Amino acid sequence: MKTISIVVPCYNEEENVEALADALRETFRTKLPSYGYEIIFIDNDSRDRTREIIRGLASWDKNIKGIFNAKNFGQFNSPYYGMLQSTGDCTVLMAADFQDPVEMIPKYVREWEQGYKIVIGIKKSSKENPLMYWLRGCYYKMIKRLSDVEQIEQFTGFGLYDRRFIQVLRDLDDPTPFLRGIVAELGFRRKEIPYEQPKRRAGKTSNNFYKLYDAAMLSVTSYTKVGLRLATIFGAVCCGGSMIVAAAYLVMKLMYWERFAAGMAPLLIGMCFLGSVQIFFIGMVGEYILAINSRVMRRPLVIEEERINFDGEAVKEAEDEA
Repeated sequence: MKTISIVVPCYNEEENVEALADALRETFRTKLPSYGYEIIFIDNDSRDRTREIIRGLASWDKNIKGIFNAKNFGQFNSPYYGMLQSTGDCTVLMAADFQDPVEMIPKYVREWEQGYKIVIGIKKSSKENPLMYWLRGCYYKMIKRLSDVEQIEQFTGFGLYDRRFIQVLRDLDDPTPFLRGIVAELGFRRKEIPYEQPKRRAGKTSNNFYKLYDAAMLSVTSYTKVGLRLATIFGAVCCGGSMIVAAAYLVMKLMYWERFAAGMAPLLIGMCFLGSVQIFFIGMVGEYILAINSRVMRRPLVIEEERINFDGEAVKEAEDEA
């Protein structure tokens, strides 16, 4: 019997995890009865009852496993790490808030059985805030145009991944993984299935402007050269333009010495403009350096505090480091 792993990242999802576990079990009972399953909830240091509920679920269903992170390791590291811990013939990554429909899993499995190693969901519409959906669409289109690597529009990571691709992720050993880019760059031939993203079932999203900005910068610094190239090109253009303006001012002053008063305004405007441009591109270069630094430091994706139902162990405590 083939086994399907379901990886569910959690952060303050006490209102959703039990309902999701029930929905997943029902899906396997009615639509995928010939498959075994494991459900891995990886909790990113929730502050509510999420861990307590996961413990309760795992206590009477050994196919439900839990990984509790020692702290919040971010929205990319935790799901990626959870995928690396899966043991099934394929792995499905999905959110805990029901915005990734459970009904898509049988469709993914059907395409996987047809030979696709990667089957992913593409949001063709969404019941979320229309402005946010539009802004996400603009972001995806911008990255797709700027990136040297093919990028997948409206792809959040929700999909099915064959164990061979999971092994690729293990061998990659990336300390700052960006799954959406990795699927596009290193993935096998894939099948894309459109779906409408429903509203969040319960609770509040943990996404905010900083997290969205962090995701955008990780994508830009990992898969585009545009920031560095734009700085070079724009610097050259400004340099040439400044020389032309300076030469024009010099000629005008020599021709109309008494009547042409250059004044301080053009000088101040030019200084402020060039100064702001320099600060912007220094920040852009800093983002690239930050990405390089994160990879060079080679820190672990996450540090586990506790895991449940792995390898027959009910609970495994992480060792304290001196």
